[in-house]
Amino acid sequence: MKSIIKDTITLTLITLIAGVLLGAVYEITKAPIENQQAMAKEEAYKEVFEDADSFEVVSTEDPKLNSYISENGLSAQSIDEVMDVKDASGESIGYAFTVTTSEGYGGDITFSMGVKNDGTLNGISILSISETAGLGMKADTDEFKSQFKDKNVSSFSYTKTGAVSDDQIDALSGATITTNAVTNGVNAGLLAFQYLEGGNQ
Repeated sequence: MKSIIKDTITLTLITLIAGVLLGAVYEITKAPIENQQAMAKEEAYKEVFEDADSFEVVSTEDPKLNSYISENGLSAQSIDEVMDVKDASGESIGYAFTVTTSEGYGGDITFSMGVKNDGTLNGISILSISETAGLGMKADTDEFKSQFKDKNVSSFSYTKTGAVSDDQIDALSGATITTNAVTNGVNAGLLAFQYLEGGNQ
């Protein structure tokens, strides 16, 4: 009986100490991880808006904006952050968005995209993706991402037979699910731009 009590106390102490140590490690690593994520996001914004001088937060996870996107048929997508993009003179030249789509084959896909004031999509930059190597991971290649660059359309669709217009992109071979996820994510960003420009806030 004494042995059981002793073992129980020992296990409880080990669990408590492990919990405290894990908590300490989390607190120590939390700030550096957040800093790395912020730096990666800033680099992605600069990638999709090369002529930007600064980025100012408009909103983060705006429920009204995300409801608008969901009401327009994109319920698996969310706009995590909206940035007002400014040039060196302080003039607004467009918006940068952080978008998450939950339709990826391997889980959430998060990327940044930039849209100029005239509605032209500058491009996209992947922040987080866990798709199948050699298939869905090709969504993070310039060959795929460049299909969205410098296009002024209200929305995109994908095709397996070869794009014939600006609003079409070529699907990734063997990765239709990933293609659909990214395309819908981009369309959510375009809807967000239309929402902001239309004064629906």
